[in-house]
Amino acid sequence: MDKLRFKIRSKILLGYFLIICCLGVSIVIVSERISSLQSEIETIASRDIEVHNLISSIRYNVINMETSQRGYVITGNEIYLEPYIRGKAEWEANYNALYQYLSDDPTTIKNLEEIKLTIQRWISTAGEPTIEMRKINNTQAIIDYFNEDLGKKDVDSLRIQLESLRQSEITATKNHILKLENRNDMLIISLYLMLIIVSIFALIIVSLVSGAIIKTIKQVVKTINDIASAGGDLTTRIKVNTRDEIKDLAEATNALLDNLNDQDWIKTKVAEVATMNQGINDTTTLAESFLTKLAPILDAAYGLFYIRQGAGEQQRLIKLASYAAYGDETGHDSFRLGEGLIGQAAVEKRTFLLNSAPEHPISLTSGLGKVQPRSILIVPFEYEGKVVAVVEFASVDSFTSQHLKLLEQIDNHLGVAINSVVGRMEIERLLSESQVMTEELQTQTEELQTQSEELQMQQEEMRMTTEHLEEQNLFAEQKTKELEKAKEELEAYSEKLKKSSQYKSNFLANMSHELRTPLNSILILSQMLAENENQTLNSDEEGFAKVINTSGNDLLTLIDDILDLSKVEAGKIILTMDEVNISEIPDHMQLLFQPVAEQKELAFHINVAADVPPLLYTDGQRLQQILKNLLSNAFKFTEKGSVTLDIQKADLNDTKKYIPAHIDKDVLAISVTDTGIGIPHDKQQLIFEAFQQVDGETNRQYGGTGLGLSICNEFTKLLNGRIVLDSSPRKGSTFTLFVPSLPDMEKEQLVSFDFDQEVAAAAEPLDIVSAPDITEHTVTDLTEDECTLFKGKKVLLVEDDSRNVFALVKALENKAFNVTVASNGRQCLDIIREKSDFDLVLMDIMMPIMDGFETMQALRQETDMKDTPIIALTAKAMKSDRDKCLEAGASDYISKPLNMDQLFSLMRVWLTKQVGN
Repeated sequence: MDKLRFKIRSKILLGYFLIICCLGVSIVIVSERISSLQSEIETIASRDIEVHNLISSIRYNVINMETSQRGYVITGNEIYLEPYIRGKAEWEANYNALYQYLSDDPTTIKNLEEIKLTIQRWISTAGEPTIEMRKINNTQAIIDYFNEDLGKKDVDSLRIQLESLRQSEITATKNHILKLENRNDMLIISLYLMLIIVSIFALIIVSLVSGAIIKTIKQVVKTINDIASAGGDLTTRIKVNTRDEIKDLAEATNALLDNLNDQDWIKTKVAEVATMNQGINDTTTLAESFLTKLAPILDAAYGLFYIRQGAGEQQRLIKLASYAAYGDETGHDSFRLGEGLIGQAAVEKRTFLLNSAPEHPISLTSGLGKVQPRSILIVPFEYEGKVVAVVEFASVDSFTSQHLKLLEQIDNHLGVAINSVVGRMEIERLLSESQVMTEELQTQTEELQTQSEELQMQQEEMRMTTEHLEEQNLFAEQKTKELEKAKEELEAYSEKLKKSSQYKSNFLANMSHELRTPLNSILILSQMLAENENQTLNSDEEGFAKVINTSGNDLLTLIDDILDLSKVEAGKIILTMDEVNISEIPDHMQLLFQPVAEQKELAFHINVAADVPPLLYTDGQRLQQILKNLLSNAFKFTEKGSVTLDIQKADLNDTKKYIPAHIDKDVLAISVTDTGIGIPHDKQQLIFEAFQQVDGETNRQYGGTGLGLSICNEFTKLLNGRIVLDSSPRKGSTFTLFVPSLPDMEKEQLVSFDFDQEVAAAAEPLDIVSAPDITEHTVTDLTEDECTLFKGKKVLLVEDDSRNVFALVKALENKAFNVTVASNGRQCLDIIREKSDFDLVLMDIMMPIMDGFETMQALRQETDMKDTPIIALTAKAMKSDRDKCLEAGASDYISKPLNMDQLFSLMRVWLTKQVGN
């Protein structure tokens, strides 16, 4: 029968199939007409294009011949004849091809013949004769010919004939296109008519298919409404005669009604069982009532009710009641948990259903005899997740799923009922025991009354003791509150210290940038004035400029010292551990301080012991900074005599005394000895504090900030070393630096001081890269070759500060550079897009609109600027700036304030490389 079903999908698909067939026929007809029309259009287009091309080619050939003929006649050069010969060969081929396209029109054929005759006449009367005259150098004949120039009339006539032919072809093409447009309009009208016909046919098919479907659906809806209007009679069923999905819907609805009917039955029976439990105060009565009520509902002929009693290992399931039991076959009296199916059901909280059990020992007894049960059902009942009872039923018929669903619904109700009854029984028991205890308490109360009088005296004594303790407790609470208040104040003060440290670090970093920017222009301009290359200043003015330059460098040193101190006070600093070549230290110190010694007329000695290890694993930058500070102080506070630098391996006893933790490592003892003013004993500890000096009065003789030794001391701690001072007033001082080799330390690490941990954690360290000291570089004058190298070189200066722009432009123009200025990154890119022939770019980093990092990245993306040297200029002295600049595309890096000799040196290096490439 299923094969004969005509489903809704099949009906819809049939309708769609018929509609698609109609559309397919229409599409085939329209496609055929469109293809035909398209073919004609393509034919016309290709033919017309070829005709116009051939007409243009013939005109071109004739013009080439005429031009070539005149060129040859004028010059006599055989090269000019090549276009004439080529045109003479090609025009006939083009003419024949054109003749093939236009041979179907007699009028056009006549015009073509006239064109051919005109060309041939020009060749025979003008072209060939004049060429022949030129070959024999008959100049007079050529002049006579061109005075009359009969060939020009033929060429002019040919132009008119070709243009007339082209216009007639254009007119013919327009007429043909007009005919095609008319045919296209007819095709569109036909297409609309076919769409209308197909739409009407589709509506008819849709109406027939939908009508057949809707009719059946209305039958189902009518039946459902009848069921609803009959007062909820769930026994009514839907009948449908069709063999499609509507019939499936009706059958599913009928199954739903069956399910609702079963649920209604379950709810009714659950309500009957729930009302049955009301008013029962005894578990046995509850069990008997439950079995009596539920057994007929389940069609059970036998039943047992077990309740859970006891605690711990003594818990058992005790039989309370039975249904239809006979004689000794009333079942076991009790089970332990896990014993038998009854005990196992309680442990697993699972229902057991046993079907087909003819050998069951239980027999169902009636007046006529005994019957063996066919199905046994064991159900546990829970309360708050704990099994409180297990019930067993037996039946001659199989238990149904509807019975099991009913028991699932009853589970919670019965568990609550059992718990309520047990609770009420426990209350009655306790009430009974309470009455007995009340009588006993009355007797004991009389005895206690006597004892109470005795205790009153003791209580009075206790009261006085308690009052004293309360006073002490109140005093302790007051002290506790004071301590808590003090703690809160300390926490608030600690928080302020954190913020203060952070603010100071940020302030110093920003002030570094703000101070270095104007200082840059001061140093550049003062250096230019001091050099006095143009000899425009007198000796006094040149001296003034040198003082300004020296003061600017002193200010730069002060900024670097303050930034170093900021790192120290922040409590964290980055160490870069690496191998330091000890042999380089004397040479470097000699180079730095020998000029100072000569200026002050002091002897400068450097002694290196033979047993000094060649390499020391430490932070070379910090070590050199310590030594430079110690030597600078020695020269500053020594007016006559000498300064000595001794480098030797530390004595084992000194190592044990000063840095015992590194007794197993190589330790250097580097001493700086001077014959200066010396340090009193009471100030030898003070000088290692920030902003403190031996000569610390307002009228002091020696300058300085008092930061050097403080920074040295803290840097020495970072290197796990120690500075030891031995000094006497007016006899000089010896600062000995003990520094160990630390090969086990990581190459780069963050080190914290033993300052207040909370403040140290809140203060982010400034990774400061000190500006290069002018004394660290050998200044050389530019040679004539270098001047030649700089002369006329184009430099793009990208700088937003007008003071620095003025100073740098003046300095660069003095060296014959051609300078272009951009005030920000955006303007720089605009300039580069207009012209990119710059030899070098000087790029400031901190700029508005678009900073130097972004600008350099953008420049490197420009093809013409990929290899152009870019030197980054920055006033923000952060350690990571160099790496960031190089990553962004910089070729090199120099920090502000700029040392112009260093800058020119860098520029010379990169311009030389560029020239070499």
